[in-house]
Amino acid sequence: MTDAAPRLAALAETLLGAPLPVRIRAWDGTEAGPETGPVLILANRRALRRMLWKPGELGLARAWVAGDLTVEGDLFELLDRVGGLLWEREPAPAPTTLPGGPAKLAALRPFLPARAGGAADAAVLLRDPDVRAAVRELVTLARPWAAPAPPPEEAPRRGGPAHSKGRDRQAISHHYDVGNEFYEHVLGSSMVYSCAYWTPGGTLEDAQRDKLDLVCRKLGLTPGTRLLDVGCGWGSMALHAAREYGVSVTGITLSREQAAYARKRVADEGLTDRVEIRIQDYRDVKDGPYDAISSIGMAEHVGADRYREYARTLHALLAPGGRLLNHQIARPPEPDEEAHRIDEFIDAYVFPDGELSPLGTTVGELERAGFEVRDVESLREHYALTLRAWVTRLEDHWEEAVRLTSPGRARVWLLYMAASALGFEHARLGVNQVLAVRPRTGGAADLPLRTRTWGAA
Repeated sequence: MTDAAPRLAALAETLLGAPLPVRIRAWDGTEAGPETGPVLILANRRALRRMLWKPGELGLARAWVAGDLTVEGDLFELLDRVGGLLWEREPAPAPTTLPGGPAKLAALRPFLPARAGGAADAAVLLRDPDVRAAVRELVTLARPWAAPAPPPEEAPRRGGPAHSKGRDRQAISHHYDVGNEFYEHVLGSSMVYSCAYWTPGGTLEDAQRDKLDLVCRKLGLTPGTRLLDVGCGWGSMALHAAREYGVSVTGITLSREQAAYARKRVADEGLTDRVEIRIQDYRDVKDGPYDAISSIGMAEHVGADRYREYARTLHALLAPGGRLLNHQIARPPEPDEEAHRIDEFIDAYVFPDGELSPLGTTVGELERAGFEVRDVESLREHYALTLRAWVTRLEDHWEEAVRLTSPGRARVWLLYMAASALGFEHARLGVNQVLAVRPRTGGAADLPLRTRTWGAA
């Protein structure tokens, strides 16, 4: 057979209800679709089998991670073109998990024709005779008909209730305990895994330093302040606060590899008298009160059902007048907030059990816990720039990243970060710094009148 690509292109247009936005190349060397732009490559028939055995996002993700589905050319452009199939129709369902959203390979899910409004169930679509014929043709092309095993990079099935302490430890380990050297290649010398704060002409390292300093200024840190850094990562915030502001810092993480790395950095900088790094769940911290709490990119792991507990726990750990800086990714609100859709790719390969909430929900829960919310700042465009910088670093260090982890793991991070960048650029995702205060008796918050200067020159 020497016509696989034209047949696949015709089938894709039937199932998508729109012209194919990218060129495809099949395992037999044939090509079809637009002459210019990136090429989506089906390296073998197994790519089709993965999509047919698991229709939708997870099947496509498995094909990508396994290398059965690859891209030649600009990945950002391909994802943007494919994502346009959804964005140009009715609004796509907002993601309820960590970055990704509709702007990724999930946009090519096999059962998503335009005439079905972009969200119909496969069983309903199969009543359409054209769809049934297309699926039969795909089955023919995909033979032999055996279910491929999931790639080894897929998170194992988790036990216990979501966001229990044990299950949270498993989820954090899956994401972060993949080797500190791998993250050095992706994140650079700053070793900060959250949105940077960019100024024109600045480097990634400059932008991450400026973000950490912004957090310190918002928290009003001064020598002698006692700071709790929740989800401290590799210790960058703790080190910056101790070194530049003379504070005493307790950093907590559930990742053993992060903790070991952070403790070495603390020792190397001679700051062991000011910085303590613990492997500890935020629910187990009992040595408050603290004068300030930073939570940067951690609350996404908490879970919607646990968020009120999270907010109340941090409120209880703060002294009256203490400040919380909560830096968190958000999703747009859904028309029906009861409709909770888990992003299969993110859940299976990136952030198991991760969840995002709308900004309004986060602010409301903080207020219910007793906080007074004093400032909200959106950094959405800054995160798109940060993710593009990480993608560049990953591509520049591709061979080292593969050697340190696996080809599949490197492909997971490439897709996740590229798709997330587009999600922020197209306002499918947001990220916000929320400054909240535990008021003193009588309501005093001890904040400057001109808060947005944050003590900067």
